[in-house]
Amino acid sequence: MELYLPLILDGATGTELQKMGFKGDVCAEQWALDNPETIIRLQKGYIEAGSNVIYTPTFGGNRVKLEENGIFNKTEEYNEKLALLSKQAAEGRALVAGDIAPTGLFAVPLGSITFDELVENYEEQVRGLEKAGVDLYVIETMMTLSDARAAIIAVKNISSKPVIVSFTCNEIGKTLSGGDVEAALVIMQAMGADAFGLNCSVGPRDMIPPFGRLRKYARIPLVAKPNAGKPEFIDDRAVYNCTPDEYAECIPEYAANGVQLFGGCCGTDAGYIKVISESVKKVTLRAPAPENTDKLICATEKAVFEIDPDEKCGKILTVTEDIGDDIEEENESSSAFISVRLNTLADVELLTDNMYMMDKPLCIVCDDADILEKMLRNYNGRALYEGRLDDEVLTVFSKKYGLIY
Repeated sequence: MELYLPLILDGATGTELQKMGFKGDVCAEQWALDNPETIIRLQKGYIEAGSNVIYTPTFGGNRVKLEENGIFNKTEEYNEKLALLSKQAAEGRALVAGDIAPTGLFAVPLGSITFDELVENYEEQVRGLEKAGVDLYVIETMMTLSDARAAIIAVKNISSKPVIVSFTCNEIGKTLSGGDVEAALVIMQAMGADAFGLNCSVGPRDMIPPFGRLRKYARIPLVAKPNAGKPEFIDDRAVYNCTPDEYAECIPEYAANGVQLFGGCCGTDAGYIKVISESVKKVTLRAPAPENTDKLICATEKAVFEIDPDEKCGKILTVTEDIGDDIEEENESSSAFISVRLNTLADVELLTDNMYMMDKPLCIVCDDADILEKMLRNYNGRALYEGRLDDEVLTVFSKKYGLIY
């Protein structure tokens, strides 16, 4: 399926459901199933206002979040039923995007869950959404690369439909976990995202500077889905003060920076979507214009690196108990990246424990496909490769993990 641009996405779900009676005494997913007419009415309103895409009410529909709310062994069932509500609301007039959001957990070494467990968590959700027949997927409000990477792998393990990835950040493009949205873009588009953007976070005006940086590296359409301004809490209630017209004033600058999918997050409603839809018709959209296309574009979680294709491996580290000290020494060297030879799965585990010490991209030196793939799954960046594996294997890893070889 091809995405025809521009696309008008929907507005907020959570803040709108609160206006419609949701009190938070149960999770939003349970409430939507208990009050199906409400979510259908909300989403029909967005379509009538101009939305081409509506998100399924499955933001907290992954196993981790459902279990936190006392719902066990029903992940597929809940996601299928919730997605079918959106299909009912759409009636073929809009695309339905299966909505996937953060688990809130950190993968090892920062947390206790493994990357493979994160993938399995998201696969359960995707199976339910796929059963319902969603048209595409949106991985949204991401704060960590481990969650985002696990989610896109889970989607692509099960479905061939388009995938939008969207992170939340502050005014300078930093995520809540300390990552950078430029790096997230480079990694996500290398892993096969069909569009990348920013949602939630800040208001429309404050979201413009990060898009100015993203256009430099984007090879896919960009997505803007900001809040209706920063929330102010009055009597324990979040109040959003950016008007639809103030949002509309930002659309020409979004379009100039490669944004081609527009919508709203917290605090926005059908009135915003109507104004956004009308405003987008009046601007000239521009595809992103990546610079430095002759460079190898690598990334750690915190930064993007432009590397000359002729750059050679410098010192190749071997994994020992002192790997952390060796990495610190290589951080200060003149090498453009840190090369590490991996011989065993134990090497992978030890390097994973120390990977956040790297200030430069990782070059994996390895001749075993299983070992290479395990490191690629764990590494929250876009890595390079040096070794003797054949092109057929490396092509698969390039497509799935963004490996440069």
